[in-house]
Amino acid sequence: MRKLVPSLPLLAVILSGCSTPGTNHAYLAGRAQTTVVDMLPGSPDTEIETFPTADNELLGVAYDPFTDHLFLRIAPGDFIRVIDRPAGKIKRSFYIPNLPSGPGDLAIRSIDRHLFLAHPTQPAVIEITPLGGIVRTIPLPNLQAPPSGVAYDQKQNRLLILQGGDLAHVGIYDLAGKRLAGVALDRNVRLTSLAYDSDASEFYVPLLDKPAIGIFNAKGHLVRTLPSPAGRADEFIDVGPRSLIRMF
Repeated sequence: MRKLVPSLPLLAVILSGCSTPGTNHAYLAGRAQTTVVDMLPGSPDTEIETFPTADNELLGVAYDPFTDHLFLRIAPGDFIRVIDRPAGKIKRSFYIPNLPSGPGDLAIRSIDRHLFLAHPTQPAVIEITPLGGIVRTIPLPNLQAPPSGVAYDQKQNRLLILQGGDLAHVGIYDLAGKRLAGVALDRNVRLTSLAYDSDASEFYVPLLDKPAIGIFNAKGHLVRTLPSPAGRADEFIDVGPRSLIRMF
């Protein structure tokens, strides 16, 4: 009898899991908030518990559509808490060894769940594994200060770095830290967080003059806003499509 053996692509799917992309969601969070708000235009806002303690100030949020998990960077900056969004429970937590204390945004590469963290004291990004092992530090020579926000382009495999100055802009870097291009933003923004919709080529940044997220096109023009829920001041943002089907 002929033995049926799965093809290599199918075997990779079985072993590593897969997901089918769904509707895009935005995840808003703030230092003083105890929940992350899952926002979808036209739908009721859903709040996801972050399980704070007295010394667990939130410093940033990243969303992985592949696993439907939220990655929270917790003060003093070397601690990551992973929330299973559908279950509303802590999936795991881990420390990053030898990381200096300080704030900083973070982003995730969904293909392998590696995290990219803004270095708290240097113009650099730190790449870590899903369990906190440091892979490398990526220096960003064009920066004069630590990154204000970090996002990852899932389509082009590039780092997107929010930078201040006379005009806030997004620097586009390869994974060796080489600057490839820059996009100036035409509205004042908070230098706290950056998210990127890789399918729509849109940047998400908290606005400075109102409690809302500004959504900018590839040329840096504000095209629409996403208001924060009433009574909230949200400084951190990430976006991603909600998985319709997940296999693990």
